[in-house]
Formats: sequence, structure tokens, C-alpha cells
Amino acid sequence: MIEIPSDLHRDLVPLAWLLGNWAGAGVTDFPGSAKANFGQEVSFSHDGRDFLEYHSHTWVLDADGNKVEPLESESGFWRIDKQRKVETVMVRQDGVVEVWYGELADQKPQIDLATDAVARTAASGPYSGGKRLYGYVKGDLMWVGEKQTPEVPLRPYMSAQLKKVVSPEDVAEMARNLGDLPDDGIAFFK
Repeated sequence: MIEIPSDLHRDLVPLAWLLGNWAGAGVTDFPGSAKANFGQEVSFSHDGRDFLEYHSHTWVLDADGNKVEPLESESGFWRIDKQRKVETVMVRQDGVVEVWYGELADQKPQIDLATDAVARTAASGPYSGGKRLYGYVKGDLMWVGEKQTPEVPLRPYMSAQLKKVVSPEDVAEMARNLGDLPDDGIAFFK
């Protein structure tokens, strides 16, 4: 279920499905780097203005699912206009700043983005652009990223499936708002 907060800026309603804290796992594979499974935590939040604030942290996982080492961290801001065009600005820990443009799909929660501008510090590795696809599928946030370098043409390099994270405060709020449920629980499903 997608909830729309009452204090969400009206322009952001089409992006409400992104809001919240998400966690899950995925796979990364790109020439020059070791193929690995990774864990990820993502948050999309708002403060009433016309943008979503975005934070993502990923880390390499071992065969048992334990954190091994940090992988990537990025932060940014997402906006959408009345024609469903999405613009995103992101900065990563390795010294890359990106401007992304894309579009929210018609009649479904899916966003296709492509880089429009990339700026890199001297310390960052080679990178010349990318594409991303984000989608809300059966309650999960799923995404796939493609990237290119001067030596490697555009190709997939990361993808993940993330579940909505529910905090203890969220559970308490849900419990307060349950209302009257039938004592036997069975009548609830009739």
C-alpha cells in the first residue's frame, strides 16, 4: 500500500511510492571490479518542499550474508514536474556528481533515468555516464543500474530488490490505528 503523507508537497505525489526506508540485497558486476553480492539501505524523505531527499549505502556481503566492506554511498535530491519529468542530482563518495533526467512511466510506478551531466574529481575512477530503472513491484523497490566508462560501453552493473523497513515506532502507530478487529481473527477475512 502506498501512503501519501498529508504534508507532502503536492508536486511530489506521483513519487510517494519511493518514500520511506528500504533495505535489501543485490548483485554488482562490472569489468575491473570483482563480482559480488551487496546489501543496501536506502531512504527517501521529504520536508514539505518540492523535492525528495535520497540517501543510499551499499556494502559487499560474504557468502553468509555478513557485511564485509563498504561499497558505494550516494546522496541526492529528486524532483518531478507536471509533465512527469524527473530530475535528480546525486553525489557519490568517490567524487562523482551526476545530473540525471528521466520520466515517470504512465500508469505505473516506474522511473527511467539517464545521466545528463557527470563531474568527477581527480581521485574518482573512470566514469562517463549511466542509466537507472526504478520500480515499485509487489510492494518492493527494485532497481537496476547501468554505467559506462571510456573503456567499457554502457552495460548493467548493479541491481537490487529492497523491502520497506518498518521501525518500532511505525509498528506502535499501526497498533494504535487498528481499530476494532474481530476476536477470532477469522471474521476479518470474510
